[in-house]
Amino acid sequence: MSQLTPREIVRELNRYIIGQDEAKRQVAIALRNRYRRSQVEETLREEIFPKNILMIGPTGVGKTEIARRLARLVNAPFVKVEATKFTEVGYVGRDVESIIRDLTENAVRMVKQEHEERVRARAEVLAEDRLITLLSSPPPRQAANPIDILLRGRQKEPEQTEEEKALLTGRRADLREQLKEGQLEEQELEIEVEDVMPQLEVGGASINIGDMMGGMMPKKTKLRRVKVKEARKILIAEEAERLIDMDAIREEAVRRAEQDGIVFIDEIDKIAGRSNASSGPDVSREGVQRDILPIVEGSVVNTKHGAVRTDFMLFIAAGAFHVAKTSDLIPELQGRFPVQVNLKSLTKEDFVNILTQPDNALTLQYKALLAADKVKLSFESDALNEIAQAACNLNDAGENIGARRLHAVFEELLEDISFNAGGGDMPEVELTITAQYVQEHVKAAKKIDLHKFIL
Repeated sequence: MSQLTPREIVRELNRYIIGQDEAKRQVAIALRNRYRRSQVEETLREEIFPKNILMIGPTGVGKTEIARRLARLVNAPFVKVEATKFTEVGYVGRDVESIIRDLTENAVRMVKQEHEERVRARAEVLAEDRLITLLSSPPPRQAANPIDILLRGRQKEPEQTEEEKALLTGRRADLREQLKEGQLEEQELEIEVEDVMPQLEVGGASINIGDMMGGMMPKKTKLRRVKVKEARKILIAEEAERLIDMDAIREEAVRRAEQDGIVFIDEIDKIAGRSNASSGPDVSREGVQRDILPIVEGSVVNTKHGAVRTDFMLFIAAGAFHVAKTSDLIPELQGRFPVQVNLKSLTKEDFVNILTQPDNALTLQYKALLAADKVKLSFESDALNEIAQAACNLNDAGENIGARRLHAVFEELLEDISFNAGGGDMPEVELTITAQYVQEHVKAAKKIDLHKFIL
């Protein structure tokens, strides 16, 4: 689990998310408590349960972005789901237990990647030896057949003479040197790779037929013609797969999923019913809540990697709650989210900060995009104010979609520049976006003469 302090977690979130300090603080404390719990003696540790968080606020204010950044920030299994994709048993949709199965798969993938990094140096050496063997003696044109392999195993291979062995050794030494110098990267060769088994879609999830058969079916292979640089990647992956212990990986992954797993449930307000409803879609929504309740309360979910307990997983839910209220959730589910945080709507000042402060600000993104076509873009501070005001105007006039409105404003603002930029012979052009340019190209930024509305 991440050992960042709450202040460090908030500092990292501030690099990408403007405002919403209360939500950041609560999330940071919850994450740090996971680490604190791991340091408590085992008898007491079993009595400490995570305090789940419910984030309430309009769309586009940073709820999902906080969850997305947390996934990159913490070294823990993480899964993000939308509550609307799940329905109670008997309706079309995904089973809520698939949330935990997805989390476990993510944990296995994470632990497997860590183990592969540990054996990578050894895998690279083994892959290079196999690559040299392939280059010095190409494989047969036909894909390997089990019967042919058996027959070849019974036949005695003719012994090599000392001269042939010396020639082969010299050839391998030359190939190794050429590989180190990168002289053979573009050379093509045939390599035998595992043929991917077909996937079946069951309940919205992809299932490998080989997994369904429990590995009883033999793995099929096929020949691929690839360049040396691609073959090296394939062989390193195969050697790493042989060097790691999958049983140990599964065991560690299940432990991490149980102790450090984080589940983010978005749009939870969409499954909130009405307090006075007794039939219709609200009954179905309540059924979804009752299906989600066991995994939040703590239960055991069977996965292909083993049974996984959900008692100590951290659940973070989020919803706009425009129509429904938090009190419309069933009381049992409300009680399982004791920490409720209200996120504020974004102001014009917030929009200006979003355009200037984050490491992934839209201004930086569009500068980088247009720089590919030799357009050096810059923005005056007054122009940024106009862009922020235009976004506010659009949110006030229509649906308030928060910071997502800035994307629409930028597309409208830079449409002509993006369309006309490009061309191999085009010289580098410097363009400065001014407040006047914004007013001329963004309809929502144009000044309205209120005198004509005065009677």
